[in-house]
Amino acid sequence: MELRDIEIFLTLAEELHFGRTADRLHVSQARVSQSIAKQERRIGALLFIRSSRRVELTPIGAQLREDLGAGYQRIIDGNHAAAEAARGRTSTLTLGLHGAQAHDCAHITNLFRARHPEVDLRFREIHFTDPFGPLRNGSVDVASSWLPIREPDLTVGPLIRTEPLILMVASDHPLTTRDVVGMEDLAEWCLPQSALPIPEYWQQTLVPTHTPSGRAIRRGPKVSTLQEVAAVVASGEAICLVHSDAARYYQWPGLRYLRPHDAPVGNWVLIWPTAGETGLVRAFAQAAQDADREQGDRMPN
Repeated sequence: MELRDIEIFLTLAEELHFGRTADRLHVSQARVSQSIAKQERRIGALLFIRSSRRVELTPIGAQLREDLGAGYQRIIDGNHAAAEAARGRTSTLTLGLHGAQAHDCAHITNLFRARHPEVDLRFREIHFTDPFGPLRNGSVDVASSWLPIREPDLTVGPLIRTEPLILMVASDHPLTTRDVVGMEDLAEWCLPQSALPIPEYWQQTLVPTHTPSGRAIRRGPKVSTLQEVAAVVASGEAICLVHSDAARYYQWPGLRYLRPHDAPVGNWVLIWPTAGETGLVRAFAQAAQDADREQGDRMPN
């Protein structure tokens, strides 16, 4: 498989839209379709299910995305590192973030860059279907994650964000007509679940199996990305607990966000491999603590 075809596949797996993929890669939509068709013929199986309503990964496509993602990123990082070394910058730190968190973490990354201008700070998106893999395979040095974390090989660092969880629903969902929505309402609907195996204790934060009173909550469609979550929610197949930043950055047609009156709080922290802790990792954790403190000092009482 050529590097360009890998790039097209991985971009389509993220965007789940042929037009957006073509625009992002500055190629024609026909080029995207031809590349995917060629890869499917070579593998002998469909990688995507196409319909008039949406594009989604098949299980084989989801596995291929996980297998190719880390290797492709290492190739890109290797080329980038060589270019940076030629310019005299050899220190790098790769930060793994979920979704659009780079915006909410800007006060941390700006402070770190001001303190360490010699360091090349890189970003890589972390997917909820593989929250810890990039840390363990070395493609990410430090990452964000929601609590709880019960991984013996990972260090839990400073808290970087705290917000109540909210509910993503279709814009015409029956819950939108209610004056009050609570966690007990989850028992009436099903929630999407990770398409790939992830720690159950970690998935429980957004996909609980029971309401606070003990009523069972059904699990429904399997999803691999936030785009897939939005698709199944907008179609009315499920509702989904999400972190509050989704309402700020993912205002897609067909979606609405509700705030359950008794929603639990979502806490985000920095994590890193205990065996891979370096001076740069500690410096970034310190910047996170200091930036959070400075931001708190500037907030009105």
